[in-house]
Amino acid sequence: MAIGSATPPSEWVSSNTTSQEIDEIVQFLVDQGTFNFPTLSTGLFSAAAAENPEFRLTGYQNVWVRDNIHIAHALWLIGEKQIAVNAIQSFVSFYSKYRHKFVDIISGKTDPANVQSRPHIRFDGESLTENDEHWAHAQNDAIGYFLWLMCKLLRSGDLSVSEEIVDLLSLVVQYLHKIEYWQDEESGHWEETKKIEASSIGPVVAGLVELKAWLSESGTELDSSVQDQIVKCLAQGESALDEILPAECIQPDPSQHRLYDSALLFLCYPLQIVDRETTTQITENVRQHLMEPIGIKRYIGDSYWCANYRALLSPETRTTDYSEDLSGRDALLEEGQEAQWCLFDPILSIIFAQRYLESGREADRELQLFHLKRSLAQLTDRHSHFGPYRCPESYFLEDGNWIPNDICPLLWTQANLRLALHWMKLSCQKS
Repeated sequence: MAIGSATPPSEWVSSNTTSQEIDEIVQFLVDQGTFNFPTLSTGLFSAAAAENPEFRLTGYQNVWVRDNIHIAHALWLIGEKQIAVNAIQSFVSFYSKYRHKFVDIISGKTDPANVQSRPHIRFDGESLTENDEHWAHAQNDAIGYFLWLMCKLLRSGDLSVSEEIVDLLSLVVQYLHKIEYWQDEESGHWEETKKIEASSIGPVVAGLVELKAWLSESGTELDSSVQDQIVKCLAQGESALDEILPAECIQPDPSQHRLYDSALLFLCYPLQIVDRETTTQITENVRQHLMEPIGIKRYIGDSYWCANYRALLSPETRTTDYSEDLSGRDALLEEGQEAQWCLFDPILSIIFAQRYLESGREADRELQLFHLKRSLAQLTDRHSHFGPYRCPESYFLEDGNWIPNDICPLLWTQANLRLALHWMKLSCQKS
């Protein structure tokens, strides 16, 4: 196996690749800076690590809860446990600092329909303060992811319990119960049109499952009314998922109704809260309806980074809050010219890795390898102005050519690729 500029990254792996060779690939990419995860002084991560002059206009220097949880989980899984703990502790500090956001909604003092009154899911990660901006903070998936990883770290013993954490756990449950998250219209992973979506309900269910397990294992007791709310919230969330899946949203309004969305893959991994049959349906839907030659669409009709995006929109408006009205941006999209994202092939590779490790079926291993090859092919080449071996957010069409968008490297993509290589090593050890 030859690794380097003379060999396309997609050819670095094959059905004969050994676990040692996977280690060599990882080390090569580490040496190239591909898996550089710069942390802020608080231990949190900006969404991207770009340095171009217009970068701050994208807002990607901010901390997103969702991205950080995916990154922290990936690093935790490969052994960088303290990094994950530091991130969670900073989130605990941030949400404890603004605990009134939970309290005021729970008490009825503020209306969750005013998204600015909700706990913020994008903020200044250096100062742990809210940004003075209007943003689509109604994103229940982010709160669910936070709850999920915090409880996983509590269960593993890597995160020490404190009064502050127990207080926050109680507030999160009461908040989710108050807003009736299982039927709450919110903006979800993509921060767009509000709807009741499975990809947002799922992370909350996963978080509640982990919370319930930790409470049982640790003997920790919350107020009896909160305990009752955990049971109700879990039952309502699971019922909602049963009704909606494998679709993303079944509301009849055409602006909300969505059969296929790649965010559903995260219910399969890393959350692992759907059964084998539903996982199969979700993965096949993504592969059949959203997979393109380079990457994978978020959903059909996605206008974010559509063709000639930079020419059509100013830097200030490319990543602005579109949660209230997508019509202007959607009018720019021509059919079949959605951006092709790099987040999802690594996740598909992991899902098929898990299947292979359970079943030993070569067909699953071939699909794992197929999506890992695609993931590696998405790395920037030596001609890119971002430099070689960088993980883009997506590829978009500009003047007839598919090129990385301005959000490069995206740390969430890096984390997913690193995990896909981790799971390929596990598969190689089984073979």
